[in-house]
Amino acid sequence: MQLPDATTLTTSGLAASGSGGRILLIACGAIAREVLAVTEANGWDHIDLTCLPAILHNHPERIAPAIEQAVTKHRNQYAQIFVLYADCGTGGKLFDLCKKLGVEMLKGPHCYSFFEGNAVFEDRSKDEFTAFYLTDFLVRQFDAFVWKPLGLDRHPGLRDTYFANYEKLVYQAQSQDDDLDRKAKDCAARLGLKYERRFTGYGDLERELIDWIS
Repeated sequence: MQLPDATTLTTSGLAASGSGGRILLIACGAIAREVLAVTEANGWDHIDLTCLPAILHNHPERIAPAIEQAVTKHRNQYAQIFVLYADCGTGGKLFDLCKKLGVEMLKGPHCYSFFEGNAVFEDRSKDEFTAFYLTDFLVRQFDAFVWKPLGLDRHPGLRDTYFANYEKLVYQAQSQDDDLDRKAKDCAARLGLKYERRFTGYGDLERELIDWIS
């Protein structure tokens, strides 16, 4: 399944022409693969997906305005719209916006939480505040979304400054993929951190989608 990682895309079995009971999912590009996997596994052929660039996470202040623009653009074409973002660093602004617009959004502070399950993540986080998390997407895009934005490609000595208070890298695996596991181990080594892999699957993302759509 080949998807662009930081572009806007729309994919569906049928193009929307009027609402006709169709549902639009507006998602972060970083979870596009997982959303498509869930929709395909459940045979939802009345679902359209449009993704905002994953790189917005480097500028969380831009997420809520981008969601508002997308909802406004598509509202008249769909019977329902769901926003597949958690708070994602917006400081509650996305929650307030979705409430104002009358659309549902994912529960939790970020994708690390909803992939692991918000209740489980909250419980673990009490003793895991020195962990650095990666998902399947971030393992694939480690250089583009972690290494280069932090300037470690140009100034590798900054690693010990940025990660001085971290002890381990936790790879939250959405898929069983040996190649990604090896790459995640390499990411941990490059950051000088211990390595732990957890298979989370799709966690609360899948559960919430099923609750909304089924």
